[in-house]
Amino acid sequence: MTHDPRLRWALYCLLAVLLIALPFAVDAVLGRAWVRIIDVALLFIMLGLGLNIVVGYAGLLDLGYIAFFAVGAYCYALLASPQFDIHWSFLTLLPLGALVAAVFGVLLGAPTLRLRGDYLAIVTLGFGEIIRIFLNNLNRPVNITNGPQGITLIDPLGLGGVALNQTYTVAGITFAPVHSYYFVFLACAAAAIFISLRLEDSRIGRAWIAIREDELAASAMGINTRNLKLLAFAMGATFGGVAGGLFASFQGFISPESFTLLDSIMVLCMVVLGGMGNVGGVVLGALLLTALPEALRYAAPLQKNWLGEVYVDPSDLRMLLFGLALVLMMLFRPAGLWPSTTRRRELAGGEKAHAGR
Repeated sequence: MTHDPRLRWALYCLLAVLLIALPFAVDAVLGRAWVRIIDVALLFIMLGLGLNIVVGYAGLLDLGYIAFFAVGAYCYALLASPQFDIHWSFLTLLPLGALVAAVFGVLLGAPTLRLRGDYLAIVTLGFGEIIRIFLNNLNRPVNITNGPQGITLIDPLGLGGVALNQTYTVAGITFAPVHSYYFVFLACAAAAIFISLRLEDSRIGRAWIAIREDELAASAMGINTRNLKLLAFAMGATFGGVAGGLFASFQGFISPESFTLLDSIMVLCMVVLGGMGNVGGVVLGALLLTALPEALRYAAPLQKNWLGEVYVDPSDLRMLLFGLALVLMMLFRPAGLWPSTTRRRELAGGEKAHAGR
């Protein structure tokens, strides 16, 4: 990044203009479905940044992170749908979902303070599955979550009689629902990026990194590892809770099947593929792993046109290429596509030490 403030602000303004024009340009060139994919990518950016606090900063392997996404989504859906006939404003529900998710983050972190590595991963994986199973079965004897049928007719984001699920025309520009949601999601993702960057350079962020590097040494230096690990779980869960509320309002329908173990693995892969501990890397990983699987859907028509028959199903091809990409990444870019400078130095130092032996 340049040190000239004028040039830096000029670049920021240019980036802002590009991001504002992006949904309309994509709509004109690729179609409205791709604008929706961008909306989903922004939600995954928020999820990736939340998990990056836990995994990338504090070094706590969490395989059940999607549970916090589910908590935020159901918190919004239950209080903004005909399920309980309650229709609160999103200005209340999004902070409430973030708070409830943070509480669940602390509840997850408290029993795992002494666990590390594989054991921590197994416990968090179980936590994620417990949340999903509870949501799937809390329809009897009292129907709370409507079980596997999910919750429908969830209220969209709206304020002052303006609902984002409607199409509006302003100054000759048509704003479809996917366009309106894009700008809300973009603002939330930008806020998440800003908070992550500030946390990284703060005393708390440096303490998390110290815990990640050597928890025993960090404790010996006076760092309260217990409270900071709980804070990492709570902060990461907060991002997931907000993203879940936005997801529920965007979809208008949620069910327990929207929050499976595979989704947790995908968010973790976004962090690892992009570069753990680096905000820019996480954003890159989220964009790639959201857009590329959708782009591979075009493999079937291409096979039909070129070969006359579809030999490889696109869903199989997506998972095959996804697995191959992860293997190649671990071999040639173990720190990710855009690793943090600290992570890069760690891996370089480890390779030199291994070569020295």
